[in-house]
Amino acid sequence: MSSIIKNLLGKFCGVALVAASLAWANVQAAELHVMSSGGFTAAYKLLGPGFSATTGNTLDTALGPSMGKSPEAIPNRLDRGEPADVVIMVGYTLDDLIKAGKVVPGSRVELADSRIGMVVREGAAKPDIGSIDALRQTLLNAKSVAYSDSASGVYIERELFKRLGIEEQMKQKAKMIPRIPVASVVANGDYEIGFQQVSELLPVKGASFVGKIPESVQSVTRFAAGIPVGAQHPQEAKALLDYLAAPDVQSRVQSTGLDSVTTH
Repeated sequence: MSSIIKNLLGKFCGVALVAASLAWANVQAAELHVMSSGGFTAAYKLLGPGFSATTGNTLDTALGPSMGKSPEAIPNRLDRGEPADVVIMVGYTLDDLIKAGKVVPGSRVELADSRIGMVVREGAAKPDIGSIDALRQTLLNAKSVAYSDSASGVYIERELFKRLGIEEQMKQKAKMIPRIPVASVVANGDYEIGFQQVSELLPVKGASFVGKIPESVQSVTRFAAGIPVGAQHPQEAKALLDYLAAPDVQSRVQSTGLDSVTTH
């Protein structure tokens, strides 16, 4: 009789251990809601699966610009009450959310720097943009110019054309493209040349990358991330931010057209 009881107790303990292990796994694993803006998205998509494989946490991702009036813009998503554990966006717009009390102060993590580049349609001749004079002439020669509705496009519209002394000439042929990648409207032939952050240009098929605009008229956009107030999984969110900024993933970040913060 005692042996039967021992056997039953052993089976019961084994089942209990399995149940406890499953319960622990369920407690540990979390679905993180991430909002990411375009410039860091390629790097995020490259790194995300490694984070999930290492931690068991899954990533539910919403994409949208860091600013602007579109419903997809991250500040507008947060205003509507969409759930978010992590926001990845242009640094100064993240600062605005911190000041507004929507992102936890001190949660900010620096991720990468992004520079502006140019594309033409695949197969088209690549014009010279290696100097300020060459860039100016390329813009004047172009029949149509597209630029983004995020940080790089705001800079181009408000500052770059003015700095090049061609603001008036560009008014009729240069246009801000909302929501979709600028390279896509170049690839389909709607625009002759397009400007956006390099990391957003490279993934688009049908467009050829020409190069970055000269450093003397370049606008470097810092991408950063933070944890919104009211995040459901703040500890796991912090682990994701640390993972995205870790030194050993920087070569992969750079492969997407971004520059590591640690190199500047």
